[in-house]
Amino acid sequence: MAKSPVSQSLSKRSLASHAWLGLVVSGFMYLICLSGTIAVLHLEFERWEQPYVEETTAFSIEQVEKAYTQFTEQYDNDTHHYYFVFPGSGIPRLVMEDDNNAHFVDAEGNLGAKESVTWTRMLGDLHMFLHLPMSFGMIVVSAFGALLCALIVSGLLAHPRIVKDAFRFRAGGDGLKSNIDLHNRLSVWGTPFHLMIAITGAYFGLAGILVTIISQAFYDGDDQAVYDKVFAPEPVLEQAVVRPEIGKAMTDLFTRIDPENLIFFTIHEPDSPQQFIEFYVRTPAHFTYSENYRYNTSGEFLETAGYLGDDGGKQILWSVYRLHFGDFLGMPGKVLFVVLGMMLTIISATGMNIWLKKRKTQDALNRLWPGLVWGTPNALVVSAMGYFAFGLSPTVCFWVALLGITVAALKATTQERVTRYLKYVFTLVTCAFLIVYFVEFGPAALNFAALQINVPLLLVAIWTGYSARKQQD
Repeated sequence: MAKSPVSQSLSKRSLASHAWLGLVVSGFMYLICLSGTIAVLHLEFERWEQPYVEETTAFSIEQVEKAYTQFTEQYDNDTHHYYFVFPGSGIPRLVMEDDNNAHFVDAEGNLGAKESVTWTRMLGDLHMFLHLPMSFGMIVVSAFGALLCALIVSGLLAHPRIVKDAFRFRAGGDGLKSNIDLHNRLSVWGTPFHLMIAITGAYFGLAGILVTIISQAFYDGDDQAVYDKVFAPEPVLEQAVVRPEIGKAMTDLFTRIDPENLIFFTIHEPDSPQQFIEFYVRTPAHFTYSENYRYNTSGEFLETAGYLGDDGGKQILWSVYRLHFGDFLGMPGKVLFVVLGMMLTIISATGMNIWLKKRKTQDALNRLWPGLVWGTPNALVVSAMGYFAFGLSPTVCFWVALLGITVAALKATTQERVTRYLKYVFTLVTCAFLIVYFVEFGPAALNFAALQINVPLLLVAIWTGYSARKQQD
């Protein structure tokens, strides 16, 4: 029986809705994967934002105490925490801060320039919650992590020859076969990594929901009681409200640890009877982010948090950050995570490419997708240029640029032209940005803090331009 005109119309509208929904889902997945890959280098980007800041791996107790004194005299105590960040954090700089302000500290312990990580924070926020309201955005991104788990498992099950064909690659033609092989090969090679990223990514946003469910079921809605079961509860103290003895606490701490492993310390609830000092110390032999050493206001040792104890579950949860962001093995570990992250990003892009090429129709979707794929790196560079040159909001610059690029992509006649043009644009925009960066920072642009980002960026821009030229030939 032939379908009625109404039934045919509904079918077409449903198919179109499905196509647009697939584009939206794939687009968010691509944004999360690409921004996360770049964000692996977030510490390097923080140094890149202020390349003129003095760098060192040395510090003294007197230096720390002087910086704390100057900071507390300069700012009122409208804060719940004070922090001092050491070179063991991965950045060879000293930083004194509270919940609202942060200053670099020089060799004499004096406060220097204010810390500014505006562009790096924009990048991290894009990855963690897509610039949506934070709590909601983290749930959305974590849901994509769960979706990624399902896609990985279903993809492996759907291709019984996927392992046997692990090194098969077909080039030429209209690009469909090469996209299929690239998608499948990278999926096989990176499966363990991709699953780990997906699971840990899902954890960050969904953990809060699980805590709420557990607290309602077993702890009368007391979320803190659940956190205290998983993480070390804060000590209960009643002390005189006096200046914390940071020097005394650090002197004792250095008899227990290697000072090079000190990440930062926190003074919790300053100027209150509950005030205590907590030192976060790297654990090179473990994936655990840190072991924490706690001292009271008088600088007397209280306890360790126990993240290296016999509780395997606690160790696993305290390791999620390092596992997700590749925060181990130093720079080699970060380079490995960037490579594996780019593999996952390419998988996200080629999955949509395959679907588009298999369709019998050519419409706006075919041009919007490459507009998003190649528009995103362009928008990131534009956001950095707007920020460094004019002090504009990187977040606003990013989304305005990305929207403009994707709309402009609709004017192209083919998907291939969108890709080629935007590759050329990326090369030109990157070169323009590097000129802006050099003008902004002058000789400091030749410091290692700047070159470790700008040199790879320039190489990527050169490769992108070469790729566009080769595609044209």
